[in-house]
Amino acid sequence: MRHFPVFLDLNDQPVDVVGGGSVAARKIDLLLRSGARVRVIAPALDGELAALLEQGRLRWLPEAFSPALLGPAMLVIAATSDRQVNAQVAATAKARGIIVNAVDQPEVGNAVVPAIVSRGELTVAVSSGGSAPVLARRLRAQIEAVLPNRVGDLLALLRKHRQSIRRQLPDLQRRRACYDQLLDGEVAELIEAGQTERAEAMLLESLQPSGQPTKNGGSVALVGAGPGDPGLLTLAALRELQRAEVIVHDQLVSAEVLDLARRDAERICVGKRAGGHSVAQAEIEALLIRLAADGKRVVRLKGGDPLIFARGGEELSALTQAGVRFRVVPGISAVQACAAYAGIPLTDRRHAQALRLVTAHCGGSVDAVDWAALTAGGETLAFYMGVRQAARIQARLIAHGLSAQTPVACIENGSRPQQRVLLGSLGDLAAMLRQHQVASPALLLVGEVCRYASTQHWFGRPAQDFVPASTRHSQQRAA
Repeated sequence: MRHFPVFLDLNDQPVDVVGGGSVAARKIDLLLRSGARVRVIAPALDGELAALLEQGRLRWLPEAFSPALLGPAMLVIAATSDRQVNAQVAATAKARGIIVNAVDQPEVGNAVVPAIVSRGELTVAVSSGGSAPVLARRLRAQIEAVLPNRVGDLLALLRKHRQSIRRQLPDLQRRRACYDQLLDGEVAELIEAGQTERAEAMLLESLQPSGQPTKNGGSVALVGAGPGDPGLLTLAALRELQRAEVIVHDQLVSAEVLDLARRDAERICVGKRAGGHSVAQAEIEALLIRLAADGKRVVRLKGGDPLIFARGGEELSALTQAGVRFRVVPGISAVQACAAYAGIPLTDRRHAQALRLVTAHCGGSVDAVDWAALTAGGETLAFYMGVRQAARIQARLIAHGLSAQTPVACIENGSRPQQRVLLGSLGDLAAMLRQHQVASPALLLVGEVCRYASTQHWFGRPAQDFVPASTRHSQQRAA
């Protein structure tokens, strides 16, 4: 280990930065956040630093560097574009016993600036010793992905009551057990849910002589898995997957997304694929409640967004009635991903000023749709689970006045490697799906914006324009 890791308290301490360009600006931003008194030595300042100077947030010595200019600083940063100048700055600082960092020249300085993850008072630093900054930045990104957004708020709460915790629990082992409960239990979950006051009240209650320690009871996170591409999983969803003890998931959740979960998590598939076997909704709700009652940290993982045609609302109602703690992590919806991966703008001021989402899961839901409202024009229509009802959808839209020539798009397995995009007109919708044997998961889009897929489709195999079998056979005979 060449470098000894240490955090410097630079609050109200003098720091000299040699250089007035963008590289210096990045370092100065970090220094100002730590409360340092920054002085810049440079013939000129770029726009960002000039603005900071006008705000009185730094001092400027408008000269080229010479050893005599270096002040009695606690830290020196050499950040010019001239490697020889940086080396001279470093040599001068080291000769005076000052810590010095030479940007991109770790061999001439005696300190390196790590890649930093910051959450309030919590700081995580990753360093490659200056040998591979790109690797350090990638590791930082991985840490960012798993670190809760509001862990800094939790840290501030624990710091505020640290002495109370020590007085109430003088025994080290009991105190450590208390911290484990706080970090893994409801207090931490309330902080993450933005309910700081409730979290503090629960913490204080547990510290009263008659109070009970916070219990790590079970909870359920309703998480959107997105449409299938694991790259579209949100950071919040990834954190939940890596903390879950049990994952209750639908069949539409891709294997690539499930592979991102912690390895020892129990996985329970409850079906939910259109046209196939699935576990009854009441059984799923009972399962979630039972797992939470057993003290498990549960993730209910649904394809797309959990509150868009995914019966997530019913599950939230059941959890609420049972008194189970829950949280919701939204996901990239199927309509967003399918349209984007097909190059189709869902709204476009030239053609569509609105977007309607419609479920066509069964015959009853199709009959309940206000078809007259859907055919007013100027909108994009998105039909979820509409493959089996394509003929009815086609017939009702045309019967209520939508032109049979209206463009349609069917996006099968949207955002996944096997994605397929079929383009045609409303009058051919049912025949197109039947001829190409389209299967779930697939999304149907209806509207003028579908035309853009012909030229703007970018993911996977090219979009296919529908040619009826009778037309194709006639062309083959003519050839």
